[in-house]
Amino acid sequence: MLKRLNSIRYAYIRSHLYGLFLTTVTLMAIVLSIYVLFQPNWLSVTSIFVFIILYVVVAFLFSFYIGFKSSGDMKERLDYLSVLIAQLARGNYSSRVYDNADDEIARIGSELNELGEKMQGQVKSLQRLADEKAEYAKTAGKAATIEERQRLARDLHDAVSQQLFALTMMSQACLRLLDRSPDKAREQMEDIAEAALKAQTEMRALLLHLRPIDLSGEPLREGIENLVEELKQKCHIDFHLDLQEVEGMSESTAEHLFRIIQESLSNTMRHADATEVNVEFAKRNKEFFVHIADNGKGFDMGTYQQKKASYGLKTMRERTEEIGGTFAIRSKQGEGTHIDIRIPL
Repeated sequence: MLKRLNSIRYAYIRSHLYGLFLTTVTLMAIVLSIYVLFQPNWLSVTSIFVFIILYVVVAFLFSFYIGFKSSGDMKERLDYLSVLIAQLARGNYSSRVYDNADDEIARIGSELNELGEKMQGQVKSLQRLADEKAEYAKTAGKAATIEERQRLARDLHDAVSQQLFALTMMSQACLRLLDRSPDKAREQMEDIAEAALKAQTEMRALLLHLRPIDLSGEPLREGIENLVEELKQKCHIDFHLDLQEVEGMSESTAEHLFRIIQESLSNTMRHADATEVNVEFAKRNKEFFVHIADNGKGFDMGTYQQKKASYGLKTMRERTEEIGGTFAIRSKQGEGTHIDIRIPL
């Protein structure tokens, strides 16, 4: 009930009643002043109070009626505005209100109509941007797939395919030497076995890239441990892990680091001829530090960009920079390769 009395209609009625009260007090003061100062015969105390009472009763009825009627139009126009605002809040930006009057309420209605048109245009723009983003994502996904296929095809051709061709030639030569020179044939068979082992290692490294690209919700430490367990079953490398779990790392950063470490281990398998690999990461001050080292043959830092591993190293550097980190690599022929990655937390 109290809430209803605060409506615009009752506010109109109260304003008329306030006017009635002020008018009554003013009339009473004027009439009593005339009575006290001039004391006319036609004016008595009884007539004064009868006049005031009749005036109050009649004026009260008229004030209530006029306030109720005059507020009806205002209430209806405000209800239209309220409905329009509710429709805009629900996302129905095509709703409009029409008011032909030339006052403040009509101006508010016109501004709300303009707001609805702008919001409707923004929704269309957002939908168009979403569609364009989806198309860009599809295009980028296709381009990334094509690029990865080309890289795998190039690596297969440059490494595995050539090694298989060499195995074929060596096998044919071994067959010809088998009867004439068994000792040379034996040496040839040892070379064939070594080449086959290299081809197998190369293929395993390439298959490592076909592994799922995300951690599937598991922590980075657990993902690296699972990856290393898979590699232990496929290659003769001793892995030494020193992994500390770091709280508060975003899922995107963890996935990038997982892919960087995966790429590094793949390069080690394919190019390093290493027997030991160390992987460690931990939180140091306000950064996440990753260190990957092997005891392989290493390479010349001055010419590593022309080597086959340069594509993988470039990918690792780009991934590190995408998450705001720094990538550093140290290598020397015969002394292995060391990679340091720092990611701010």
